[in-house]
Amino acid sequence: MEVLMKVTDAVKSLRETRLSGIRPPNEFFDYQRVSRPADFNQATSRISYNTRYFSGNYLLVIALLAVYALITNPLLLISLGFLVGGFAAINKFAPEATQVGEHTVTQKHLYTGLFVIGIPMFWWAGPFGTFFWLIGASSVLILGHASLLEPGVESDYAAIGETV
Repeated sequence: MEVLMKVTDAVKSLRETRLSGIRPPNEFFDYQRVSRPADFNQATSRISYNTRYFSGNYLLVIALLAVYALITNPLLLISLGFLVGGFAAINKFAPEATQVGEHTVTQKHLYTGLFVIGIPMFWWAGPFGTFFWLIGASSVLILGHASLLEPGVESDYAAIGETV
Protein backbone atom coordinates (compact mmCIF):
# COMPACT_ATOMS: atom_id res chain seq x y z
CA MET A 1 0.00 0.00 0.00
CA GLU A 2 2.94 2.28 0.72
CA VAL A 3 4.26 1.79 -2.80
CA LEU A 4 0.87 2.74 -4.25
CA MET A 5 0.87 5.94 -2.20
CA LYS A 6 4.36 6.82 -3.46
CA VAL A 7 3.33 6.23 -7.06
CA THR A 8 0.19 8.33 -6.56
CA ASP A 9 2.26 11.15 -5.05
CA ALA A 10 4.75 10.96 -7.92
CA VAL A 11 1.94 11.19 -10.49
CA LYS A 12 0.42 14.17 -8.67
CA SER A 13 3.80 15.88 -8.53
CA LEU A 14 4.35 15.23 -12.25
CA ARG A 15 0.92 16.59 -13.10
CA GLU A 16 1.45 19.72 -11.00
CA THR A 17 4.94 20.49 -12.31
CA ARG A 18 5.16 19.35 -15.93
CA LEU A 19 1.64 18.74 -17.19
CA SER A 20 0.29 22.00 -15.77
CA GLY A 21 2.59 23.77 -18.23
CA ILE A 22 1.04 22.22 -21.35
CA ARG A 23 0.58 24.94 -23.93
CA PRO A 24 -2.58 25.02 -26.05
CA PRO A 25 -2.49 23.19 -29.42
CA ASN A 26 -2.93 26.39 -31.44
CA GLU A 27 0.29 27.70 -29.89
CA PHE A 28 2.18 24.40 -30.16
CA PHE A 29 1.17 23.88 -33.82
CA ASP A 30 1.45 27.53 -34.91
CA TYR A 31 2.63 27.00 -38.50
CA GLN A 32 2.94 30.76 -39.09
CA ARG A 33 5.94 30.85 -36.72
CA VAL A 34 7.76 28.02 -38.50
CA SER A 35 10.96 29.10 -40.25
CA ARG A 36 14.39 27.78 -40.97
CA PRO A 37 16.99 29.03 -38.48
CA ALA A 38 19.64 31.28 -40.03
CA ASP A 39 22.58 29.51 -38.40
CA PHE A 40 23.52 26.95 -35.76
CA ASN A 41 23.54 29.55 -32.96
CA GLN A 42 19.97 30.58 -33.70
CA ALA A 43 18.89 26.93 -33.86
CA THR A 44 20.56 26.28 -30.51
CA SER A 45 18.88 29.26 -28.86
CA ARG A 46 15.49 28.23 -30.28
CA ILE A 47 15.95 24.68 -28.99
CA SER A 48 16.99 25.99 -25.58
CA TYR A 49 13.97 28.27 -25.27
CA ASN A 50 11.36 25.99 -26.84
CA THR A 51 12.33 22.90 -24.83
CA ARG A 52 11.73 24.86 -21.63
CA TYR A 53 8.61 26.62 -22.89
CA PHE A 54 6.95 23.50 -24.36
CA SER A 55 8.30 20.95 -21.85
CA GLY A 56 4.81 19.71 -20.93
CA ASN A 57 3.88 19.28 -24.59
CA TYR A 58 7.11 17.42 -25.30
CA LEU A 59 6.50 15.11 -22.34
CA LEU A 60 3.05 14.39 -23.79
CA VAL A 61 4.62 13.65 -27.20
CA ILE A 62 7.02 11.16 -25.58
CA ALA A 63 4.15 9.51 -23.69
CA LEU A 64 2.10 9.17 -26.88
CA LEU A 65 5.07 7.69 -28.73
CA ALA A 66 5.61 5.21 -25.88
CA VAL A 67 1.96 4.13 -26.03
CA TYR A 68 2.26 3.77 -29.82
CA ALA A 69 5.43 1.68 -29.41
CA LEU A 70 3.67 -0.65 -26.96
CA ILE A 71 0.59 -1.00 -29.15
CA THR A 72 2.65 -1.82 -32.23
CA ASN A 73 4.74 -4.41 -30.34
CA PRO A 74 2.11 -6.77 -28.93
CA LEU A 75 4.66 -9.30 -27.63
CA LEU A 76 6.26 -6.59 -25.50
CA LEU A 77 2.84 -5.55 -24.22
CA ILE A 78 1.95 -9.17 -23.39
CA SER A 79 5.28 -9.82 -21.65
CA LEU A 80 5.00 -6.64 -19.58
CA GLY A 81 1.41 -7.54 -18.69
CA PHE A 82 2.53 -11.05 -17.75
CA LEU A 83 5.32 -9.81 -15.48
CA VAL A 84 3.36 -7.00 -13.83
CA GLY A 85 0.16 -9.04 -13.57
CA GLY A 86 2.02 -12.07 -12.22
CA PHE A 87 3.78 -9.94 -9.64
CA ALA A 88 0.48 -8.39 -8.53
CA ALA A 89 -1.30 -11.76 -8.48
CA ILE A 90 1.42 -13.39 -6.38
CA ASN A 91 1.29 -10.52 -3.88
CA LYS A 92 -2.49 -10.58 -3.69
CA PHE A 93 -3.40 -14.27 -3.83
CA ALA A 94 -0.34 -16.07 -2.43
CA PRO A 95 1.03 -14.11 0.52
CA GLU A 96 1.67 -17.30 2.50
CA ALA A 97 3.06 -20.72 1.63
CA THR A 98 0.62 -23.22 0.10
CA GLN A 99 0.73 -27.00 0.37
CA VAL A 100 0.37 -28.77 -3.00
CA GLY A 101 0.54 -32.52 -2.47
CA GLU A 102 3.83 -33.20 -0.72
CA HIS A 103 5.39 -29.87 -1.74
CA THR A 104 5.19 -26.50 -0.06
CA VAL A 105 5.00 -23.61 -2.55
CA THR A 106 6.22 -20.29 -1.21
CA GLN A 107 6.22 -16.80 -2.71
CA LYS A 108 9.87 -17.27 -3.53
CA HIS A 109 9.05 -20.32 -5.69
CA LEU A 110 6.28 -18.43 -7.46
CA TYR A 111 8.52 -15.42 -8.17
CA THR A 112 11.23 -17.74 -9.49
CA GLY A 113 8.73 -19.37 -11.85
CA LEU A 114 7.42 -15.99 -12.92
CA PHE A 115 10.88 -14.68 -13.74
CA VAL A 116 12.04 -17.92 -15.41
CA ILE A 117 9.14 -17.59 -17.85
CA GLY A 118 8.71 -13.81 -17.95
CA ILE A 119 12.28 -12.55 -18.40
CA PRO A 120 13.07 -14.63 -21.53
CA MET A 121 9.67 -13.68 -22.95
CA PHE A 122 10.41 -10.02 -22.23
CA TRP A 123 13.90 -10.34 -23.76
CA TRP A 124 12.48 -11.99 -26.88
CA ALA A 125 10.00 -9.08 -27.31
CA GLY A 126 12.89 -6.70 -28.03
CA PRO A 127 12.56 -3.98 -25.39
CA PHE A 128 15.91 -2.40 -26.32
CA GLY A 129 14.91 -1.84 -29.93
CA THR A 130 11.66 -0.27 -28.79
CA PHE A 131 13.47 1.88 -26.23
CA PHE A 132 16.02 3.17 -28.74
CA TRP A 133 13.27 3.77 -31.33
CA LEU A 134 11.46 5.84 -28.69
CA ILE A 135 14.60 7.87 -27.99
CA GLY A 136 15.28 8.43 -31.70
CA ALA A 137 11.72 9.26 -32.70
CA SER A 138 11.15 11.63 -29.80
CA SER A 139 14.54 13.32 -30.37
CA VAL A 140 13.84 13.92 -34.04
CA LEU A 141 10.33 15.25 -33.39
CA ILE A 142 11.24 17.42 -30.41
CA LEU A 143 14.50 18.84 -31.79
CA GLY A 144 12.90 19.40 -35.18
CA HIS A 145 9.93 21.23 -33.70
CA ALA A 146 12.05 23.22 -31.25
CA SER A 147 14.55 24.35 -33.89
CA LEU A 148 11.98 25.27 -36.56
CA LEU A 149 9.49 27.15 -34.36
CA GLU A 150 10.39 30.78 -33.74
CA PRO A 151 9.99 31.82 -30.11
CA GLY A 152 7.01 34.05 -29.48
CA VAL A 153 7.01 37.66 -28.36
CA GLU A 154 7.00 36.53 -24.73
CA SER A 155 10.58 35.25 -25.16
CA ASP A 156 11.81 38.83 -25.62
CA TYR A 157 10.18 39.83 -22.34
CA ALA A 158 11.63 36.79 -20.60
CA ALA A 159 15.13 37.94 -21.57
CA ILE A 160 14.43 41.44 -20.20
CA GLY A 161 13.19 39.98 -16.91
CA GLU A 162 16.38 37.94 -16.50
CA THR A 163 18.65 40.98 -16.87
CA VAL A 164 16.81 43.15 -14.37
